Amino acid sequence: MKRIVALILFAAFLASPLPAQTQGRKTGPFVVSLQWSAQAQFAGYYVAQEKGFYQDEGIEVLLRHPYVTASTGEQALADSVDAMVLPLVEALELVDKGMPLVNILQTSMNSGVMLISRYGNDPMQLGRAKIATWRAGFSQIPYCVVKEKGLDYEGVPSATNVNIFVAGAVDACLAMSYNEYYQILQAGLLRDPKAAYRFSEHGYNIQEDGIYMTRRRWGKDRDRAERFARASRKGWEWAVAHPKETLEIVMQYIQANRIATNRTLQRLMLEETLRLQLDPDSGEREFRLRPDMVRQASGMMHKAGLLGREIGYEELVP
Repeated sequence: MKRIVALILFAAFLASPLPAQTQGRKTGPFVVSLQWSAQAQFAGYYVAQEKGFYQDEGIEVLLRHPYVTASTGEQALADSVDAMVLPLVEALELVDKGMPLVNILQTSMNSGVMLISRYGNDPMQLGRAKIATWRAGFSQIPYCVVKEKGLDYEGVPSATNVNIFVAGAVDACLAMSYNEYYQILQAGLLRDPKAAYRFSEHGYNIQEDGIYMTRRRWGKDRDRAERFARASRKGWEWAVAHPKETLEIVMQYIQANRIATNRTLQRLMLEETLRLQLDPDSGEREFRLRPDMVRQASGMMHKAGLLGREIGYEELVP
């Protein structure tokens, strides 16, 4: 009898309509991982949420900041987000590991990566040196350049790379021009401009933040992806036109997430983040992935052993 009932229930299940998600229509909010804790680096997405631009596009968006123990890339591998903010170099690494990605909106058009010396001299001529890096180690482009130049630099990974730089435990520090650079300035430790090496000014200008989706998710949810991209771009454009109001919105997210920072740093971060969005050739906000920068980044990373193969621009676009 139990077997007959089970067969009847199974038959009923097969005859019933499939859930919306299995029919190719994704339900629930569009979940986006923002790569790092709340800060002005993500101002355009906060603006799009608070000004109702996502709602205007008819989508519900959940902006998620990654956990210390689960990076944006790890969340993508776990298939727990719809889209994610990634710098180009990290997207290339994920593709190389077997995760096909699609870039649906590119916000950064320039690199903000820097190397700053404690000694007021050129940080690319330190001899043997210890370099404070992010927890994951040397950022990809600095690693490629250090290896290319044959420099004897030892990376010292730390979640608080500026702190160990300020404490004098290292000779130099990796920094982003919109974040750690200003923290070092606020600490009064950058006495000579030549001690700050901007990779973008030395032939290594690789664009950074963009919004990526796995090709599988993009194929099933293309409509919402396009709506999200349009609304996000509108958020960034609104931020450019209304920097003071945007800063207030950023500070609301920072306070809600209990992030230790200050308004001056966030204002400077917003200004620099918006500056990095200007294309170095046209001077315009083009919101596009550049084939030449993909080619350069892929070539450098492959040569340095960070990629098993060179990855082409066409692999990252819809």
